[in-house]
Amino acid sequence: MGNQLDRITHLNYSELPTGDPSGLEKDELRVGVAYFFSDDEEEAADERTPSDCGFGKELSPADEDGGPEGPFSLSEVEYSAFRAHECIFSKLRENEDLDVYAATTLLGVCKPGDLLELVAAAQPPHWAVCERDGRVIHLHKGEIRRDGLLEVCNGRRGRIANGRYRYRPLPADLVVQNAAGHVGLRSDEICWTNSESFAAWCRFGKREFKAGGEAHSAEQQYLLKVRLAGSGVHTLVFRSLEDLIRERRRVDASGILEELSLVGGGGKE
Repeated sequence: MGNQLDRITHLNYSELPTGDPSGLEKDELRVGVAYFFSDDEEEAADERTPSDCGFGKELSPADEDGGPEGPFSLSEVEYSAFRAHECIFSKLRENEDLDVYAATTLLGVCKPGDLLELVAAAQPPHWAVCERDGRVIHLHKGEIRRDGLLEVCNGRRGRIANGRYRYRPLPADLVVQNAAGHVGLRSDEICWTNSESFAAWCRFGKREFKAGGEAHSAEQQYLLKVRLAGSGVHTLVFRSLEDLIRERRRVDASGILEELSLVGGGGKE
């Protein structure tokens, strides 16, 4: 399992797609609609048992081999995101280890400044910044909090997600400083609409992760390319990174692309 844990923290960026997303000639485009997002959607796990979170006895054959600590393999939606011709985000099993681990395993491998992605069935992943001494800082129900990782997991399993975004990270001590400096903020004081945007801002310091952090323009396009069953790809177009993250998290929670959240023509292969 040691080799697998090493893979979580040492991703090879050269393996990720960097070409022009429009090179997929059979792709058809759809335009995403911006809409209000409440981070309450991702906190449903707080009232769930571990089995309710999708980690029951029949979760994976790895349960028999790896024991209760994992690793576990989940069925997750895979996608890449592009700004113009640049790949800024990638979640593809062929390029990285998407196995998830128990909170006790994560405690043994995460370091201050790491991004943690905690997953459960039928809800968006919950993201947190690893601080130290088993504590994390995260956006939870309209408040930026400092909690113990075991408490935050509450039956969810997770992974280190440092390499998911392809932006250059800040030094680890600055990542922790960014997160710690916002502990205690609530509601209207918060500039982020979900836990992922907050955690990613702490690590990369880019204003695009903040609500309204970038101006919408006709020239600017973010493309979200969602892998479908087989070899199909479904492409959505957004005017801001914030809007793209909202839609991608909804897809994570539902596992499907709902026609009601899309506008315009196009289709899927």
